[in-house]
Amino acid sequence: MTNYKHLYWIISIVMTGGIVCGLNIAGISGAVSQIQNIFNLDDNGIGIVVSSLTIGCIIGSMILGYSSEKYGRKKTLILTSVLFTISSIGSALSTSPLSLIFYRFIGGIAVGTISFLGPLYISEISPPKIRGKLVSLSQFAIVIGILLAYIFDYFLIDITNSWRYMLLVPFIFSIIYMVLSTIYLPESPRWLVINNKKSEAKNVFEKIEGKKLAKKYINNIEESLSIKNKISFKYFLKGNIRKIILIGLLLAIFQQVVGINAVITYAPMIFENIGIQSQNALLQSILIGFVNFSATIIALWLIDKKGRKILLIYGAIGMTITLLYLTYAFSFSQNNILILIAILMYVIFYASSFAPILGVINSEIFSNNFRGIGMSFAAAINWLSAFLVVQFSPYIINNLGGSVLFGIFAVFSLLALIFVKLYIPETKNKSLEEIEKELNS
Repeated sequence: MTNYKHLYWIISIVMTGGIVCGLNIAGISGAVSQIQNIFNLDDNGIGIVVSSLTIGCIIGSMILGYSSEKYGRKKTLILTSVLFTISSIGSALSTSPLSLIFYRFIGGIAVGTISFLGPLYISEISPPKIRGKLVSLSQFAIVIGILLAYIFDYFLIDITNSWRYMLLVPFIFSIIYMVLSTIYLPESPRWLVINNKKSEAKNVFEKIEGKKLAKKYINNIEESLSIKNKISFKYFLKGNIRKIILIGLLLAIFQQVVGINAVITYAPMIFENIGIQSQNALLQSILIGFVNFSATIIALWLIDKKGRKILLIYGAIGMTITLLYLTYAFSFSQNNILILIAILMYVIFYASSFAPILGVINSEIFSNNFRGIGMSFAAAINWLSAFLVVQFSPYIINNLGGSVLFGIFAVFSLLALIFVKLYIPETKNKSLEEIEKELNS
């Protein structure tokens, strides 16, 4: 019988890292205008400052993905807490654009790592029947962090040098995350089995699932590993494996190119672009964060009941419709209230589908043999896509207009719908080893 109290305690620790991620992703949104003015940056310059975190995410996803395979999930998660701490202090004390870029890059390494390692770790300790919901909690934590970032930015905006305090906020949460992960977080039992530490894995599983199921899980893992023990580059070029990798990578790309990070990061800029004053723009950003938070709860409720694929389909349809309206509104009818409503609806459709389900799907379709490597590579591609979106959005919206920006996102959203309909498998209520067998059959 599942010990839910112990299981949720472990997951709450991983979620703390997700909250710090959200604070780092959105915390700079309220500081963009100040930083641009203080350091006399043009649109490309502020784009580099903001997107430097995303560059770190790309590097972190690739390098620390290897670390999570070689040294374990726990040690890598602890390392991210150290990087978060260094980044928050360094960013807040920066005296030049270069130092700010450097420390945001450091934070990005941690964010990129958590973005794949959080879902991966949770998937490896979760029972199949509620795995979708539990893995989605990793994204939910990031959403909580984004909402908190908007709230902190709003209340700090009138303080002298408020941008420094905005960037310092993650420090407190980073320390909490560091302490909890060091003392209380167990190693992933699947990683332990893979690395011939069966007795330790048994102890972790027994605390969560009891002795009977612990034995069953370990046997299933060993059986899946016995099929292929060594991974080479040629392994990834084989028919079914190549298809699985391609599905994971394309889903990772589509999650970003529908434009969510442009809306999250530049929400105040978007609102100011249609004539809303700075503080009111921040207040409406809080509303976006709250809607994002609420919609993610919907995904948590539905993901194991209705399945992954149906949520992705409805999410893509809703995003396409709202983005097409925003394309029209920024061209012909700048009704601020309707634009706000459309942006909120877009966030609802995204947050209840693509936001949490990427981590769930990829943690399920990548096999035990290459889950860490596969998810880290998918995360790197995901953050590369996010970098391109974040880097070029300020130029597009300021020089070509919001209609062009949202029009591009609408096209990608439609393509995402077609992709999901044709290629994404349904994985609900199946063990990771069962999914692996089906995809490789």
